[in-house]
Amino acid sequence: MMSSSDAGGENSVSLQNIPATYARVKRQYQQLLDRITPHILYRWVGTAATVAIFELRILYAQGWYIVCYAHAIYILNLLLAFLQPKFDPSLQDDLMADELEGGEGDAPSPLPSSRDDEFRPFVRRLPEWQFWLSTTRATLISFFMTFSSVFDVPVYWPILVMYFCVLFVLTMRRQLQHMIKYRYIPFDWGRKTRYGMSTK
Repeated sequence: MMSSSDAGGENSVSLQNIPATYARVKRQYQQLLDRITPHILYRWVGTAATVAIFELRILYAQGWYIVCYAHAIYILNLLLAFLQPKFDPSLQDDLMADELEGGEGDAPSPLPSSRDDEFRPFVRRLPEWQFWLSTTRATLISFFMTFSSVFDVPVYWPILVMYFCVLFVLTMRRQLQHMIKYRYIPFDWGRKTRYGMSTK
């Protein structure tokens, strides 16, 4: 028979291994993420398949509509952050107007003063990698929530679908108006040219 001191010693050894095990799992998870980072198309295809499986689960189970609605709203918020610039031009216009009103605009600045003097590349508020990672995590969490009856709140789902469609249309319309007003495109389509190479 084992004495109580032996059992206590084994228990303390197993408790001491928890931080080491957590660090090892975290390191392996980060290595996996680092390996799949350059494969953009495969990442998004996998995420689209995961979202499709989640939606099929909702359709066949005929429940968890609140979970699906919350998932859709979260993805819409991520999409908006992905389409918006990191530095909002409307806020920059407000700051420039405040400086002119305060008399700070009279001093010569060593930096270009107008937007046409300087090339400014489009920098997203939410990078593509974070958009993909957050979408995938949210989809997996939502999928596993559908296996618990706690999250299956009875609701009339057509109202949620109509509300989401109206919200999507209004939000995208406002985003398109913002893009047109401040003349930016969040995508860089077309052939990319390198500096120092002649184009024919």
